[in-house]
Amino acid sequence: MIAVVDYATGNLRSVANALRRAGAEFTLTADAALLRRAERVILPGVGEASSAMARLRERGLDEVLPTLTCPVLGICIGMQLLCLSSEEGDAECLGLFPTRVRRLPSDAESGAGTEAGIRAVEEIGGSPSAGCLLAAETFPAVGGLLAGGPLPAGGGGLAGESPTHLRLKIPHVGWDTIEELRSPLFEGVPEQSYVYYVHSYAADPCPATIATTDYGRRFSAALQRDNFFGTQFHPEKSGAVGARILQNFLNL
Repeated sequence: MIAVVDYATGNLRSVANALRRAGAEFTLTADAALLRRAERVILPGVGEASSAMARLRERGLDEVLPTLTCPVLGICIGMQLLCLSSEEGDAECLGLFPTRVRRLPSDAESGAGTEAGIRAVEEIGGSPSAGCLLAAETFPAVGGLLAGGPLPAGGGGLAGESPTHLRLKIPHVGWDTIEELRSPLFEGVPEQSYVYYVHSYAADPCPATIATTDYGRRFSAALQRDNFFGTQFHPEKSGAVGARILQNFLNL
């Protein structure tokens, strides 16, 4: 039985729909006994880290989750809560992943990841000169790269800025690539696959990092330590790639 942790922190419906599409049986619960009996546990979440931690503590789940021995998957805020701490609300988290969560920068030097996002728009018929605030369900590219302003010819950030300086839209919303994949979670998933993000904070790379994305800085797109896994992106909203990742977790 798969248990999806219900602690009033969002995206339960999308996770439930993805599990139904996978043909999996599951229950939504905050009951400690059910979580301990589960064969797989998913900790979803959207919102603000300190509030989400408070809701876990109110239900006593901060004591339960670290003791689980079955495979556990944290999604988005769920992954962040498994880290040491988050700058968002100065939250002390569960400490299962040896890394801290920091706010994404709104300014960055142009790097491979960001330039790849611009190239992806061009490859699928978009035009950076028309602005890059993309509809995430329309284009498999780096959503939210810019706040809609035109790019100068030759690349770069907002009109009039240095071509080596980019102003990034925060939150990071839309499609972006994952790379440096190294876990059974990504079996059959090619490097540079596109996944769907909605976040303003991200975990620093660390020894538990099993995938990365570059948006302003390189961050942990996914983490694994022992039986605990996490994805900053939303596999339940990431099309066929996300379905494969979720199925790989169910197969662990």
